[in-house]
Amino acid sequence: MQTFLAPAKLNLFLHVVGRREDGYHLLQTVFRLIDFADQLSFVLRDDSAIKLRTPTPGVPEENNLCVRAAKLLQQRSHINLGVEIFLEKHIPMGGGLGGGSSDAATTLLVLNRLWGLNWNRARLMEVGLELGADVPVFIYGENAFAEGIGEKLSSIALPPAWYLVLIPSVHISTGQIFSSKELTRNTNPITIPPFSPWQGRNDLETVVCQMYPVVARYLQWLKQLNNTTLVAMSGSGACVFAEFANERAAKYAFQQLPDGMSGFVAEGLSYHPLQKFLEE
Repeated sequence: MQTFLAPAKLNLFLHVVGRREDGYHLLQTVFRLIDFADQLSFVLRDDSAIKLRTPTPGVPEENNLCVRAAKLLQQRSHINLGVEIFLEKHIPMGGGLGGGSSDAATTLLVLNRLWGLNWNRARLMEVGLELGADVPVFIYGENAFAEGIGEKLSSIALPPAWYLVLIPSVHISTGQIFSSKELTRNTNPITIPPFSPWQGRNDLETVVCQMYPVVARYLQWLKQLNNTTLVAMSGSGACVFAEFANERAAKYAFQQLPDGMSGFVAEGLSYHPLQKFLEE
């Protein structure tokens, strides 16, 4: 049974530049893939049943994004095959690292092959967008500058980097943050090219830090470190990160973590780990 990776992402910046009439927020962000990942395995069924064999505590099976992705692809393709899904979670939920979205994307990418559909990326991305605004970038498979609600993607070349990612012990609701009256929604849009991912900010950060002081404390600890090229919150939090030019600097900072703080070190990726599998 082959194992497939579903990598996490970081938002190097996240600007809220407006709001659509349907309530969705218009964003600009840079997605960076990192080599910290959930693991998924799939066993094909010759009936149409879709089963999750490794339930996630606190998440009903019908709400799991892997299950929803498989069922949606099954419906859209009118295929009669099914699948058993085995999910090993490593990416924290509610952390702004895109774990659920990445799991859904890997499910769509792999089942597209295993079910013999052979849909192109653009078609899979349309299906993924129905599951969540972050799903398309994982199907896209590269670091990207994103606009719209996050679905308008342009490839962006990012230099090698390593990240110390910290995980505050709070679960943050994205909806709660975006609905806050304190959130500014009028950041001036930037154009590509030219721009630098290191000149932006996360517009959600101030709201999150007001609601969750622990996030502010973790950010402040990262900002006092030496040799960082960027310190920010990812997505709507709670995870925060510092960027370093090399592995040694990132691991040295990790070794300085105070008692009670948790996190991990990860390398920035240029491409999704499934890239080679999908090109075979």
